[in-house]
Amino acid sequence: MSQHLSDIDIAQQCVMEPIDAIAAKLGIGDDDLEHYGKYKAKVSFDLWERIRGNDDGKLILVTAITPTPAGEGKTTTSVGLAQGLARLGKKTTLALREPSLGPVFGVKGGAAGGGYSQVVPMEDINIHFTGDIHAITAAHNLLAAMVDNSLQQGNELNIDPRRVVLRRVMDMNDRALRNIVIGLGGKAQGVPRENGFDITVASEVMAILCLASGISDLKERLARIIVAYTYDDRPVTAGDLGAPGAMAMLLKDALKPNLVQTLEGVPAFIHGGPFANIAHGCNSVMATKYGLKLADYFVTEAGFAADLGAEKFLDIKCRLAGLKPDAVVIVATVRALKMHGGMAKERLGELDMEALAAGIPNLEKHIENIKGFGLPVVVAVNAFPTDRPEELALVEEKCRALGAPVALSEVWAKGGEGGLDLARKVIAACDEPKAFHFLYDADLPPKEKMRAIATKIYGADDIAFTDQAEKDLKTVSALGLDGLLVCMAKTQASLSDDPAKKGRPRNFTVTVREVRIAAGAGFLVAVTGSIMTMPGLPKRPAALAIDVDEKGRVSGLF
Repeated sequence: MSQHLSDIDIAQQCVMEPIDAIAAKLGIGDDDLEHYGKYKAKVSFDLWERIRGNDDGKLILVTAITPTPAGEGKTTTSVGLAQGLARLGKKTTLALREPSLGPVFGVKGGAAGGGYSQVVPMEDINIHFTGDIHAITAAHNLLAAMVDNSLQQGNELNIDPRRVVLRRVMDMNDRALRNIVIGLGGKAQGVPRENGFDITVASEVMAILCLASGISDLKERLARIIVAYTYDDRPVTAGDLGAPGAMAMLLKDALKPNLVQTLEGVPAFIHGGPFANIAHGCNSVMATKYGLKLADYFVTEAGFAADLGAEKFLDIKCRLAGLKPDAVVIVATVRALKMHGGMAKERLGELDMEALAAGIPNLEKHIENIKGFGLPVVVAVNAFPTDRPEELALVEEKCRALGAPVALSEVWAKGGEGGLDLARKVIAACDEPKAFHFLYDADLPPKEKMRAIATKIYGADDIAFTDQAEKDLKTVSALGLDGLLVCMAKTQASLSDDPAKKGRPRNFTVTVREVRIAAGAGFLVAVTGSIMTMPGLPKRPAALAIDVDEKGRVSGLF
């Protein structure tokens, strides 16, 4: 296999199986598929009623060390692991998040795996797919329009225009829309007020879609979204506006999981895409439950590193959905660990055992965190040609000391064949005894939940709260919402709330700047540091390299 082809070249060379054949591998018949062309389909709600009594397969979570510009390859590893399990004769399926258009055209590019471990059709998955994110955009903006219409049509709900907390959304990076003024142009054009746009994947509607267990649950969650406050400090919800029915209508098809395939024909669900540094960063509960009921081994991933996506998967998603993982894979690379040890990106191909040793504590902290949940860990070292035997030996030695087996993952270059060792070690980990438990009790006061995450997961000495955060927490308590779970909004670039602190930071305090209420999703968003809910394009965005020819063939996507 050539290693000189781009990811999109490799994906376009793949001869895909019809989606009916992929579905048949999971026992799904044509009547339970809603086709979106030859190679994509949604699975019906009726199927769930027939399979809900099935035993669950093994639940495998893939996470990673703290991200660096060197890359870690979490999605690639997830796909390659699923292909490796399938090559070992295991009935396997996979679930990933849907890529957002903003990052596709911004810094990140495509997000469907890489090399010979990708999900396909790669172009479709990255661009529009089945329209789910557009449906979320429409549902969210319908709600926003109804807020402003209520203000315009007499304001019967007594909304204070200065305290509308719902912003608008779009699925594109556009910094110019972060803060805007709307309603200009005279009385007939609406009530003037400040507003702004977030990226769609930061919307609470996205989080709700990914946590909902069905249409009824979806509507109940949508009704709880707090959109504004009145002049006398009462919350105004989407339910007060009468919006949930119409919003759910827009989302009824988006709620159904999407089925596609990997390059090696392993069934894969791609559904939902909340950001992990703003929201909970996991694919939908529905896709996860379908996958668990339809396969013996089910692989899924959580966004960014174990301190973000994995913690939220375990404390939020597993708690709300009644899930119990069987094993966790932590993806690392020698290159990224050397960056955590202070090595410059342009020198990562050089041998520097001191930098590697200095960076390994980041991996060690993530291992300790996952083991703290009572779960077995397997470390997948994503292979690069510049890796040296002595570097790999040091990583294995340090991991073994913490009771974590290490597998060299070559899934980018070799597909499932390159993931066989990882797959065998994951199977063994799934069979280990485990005592899964949550990090904190849901009945603890919000501050104590946040303190538990900051001190136990991030390694902080303590947590501090600004005056705004204290004020927000008083509002939370007054509304009787202290029992909500906690979703920490934190930089992905560090275990701390300071992106400049690499490796395993020590002697720091995490500061919560504000606390936002996501009552429909079921959690409080504790905002630390500078978290951007509407990204901007870089100086040279990925969009500059993307093109399409006369035959519709896409190039430059990744």
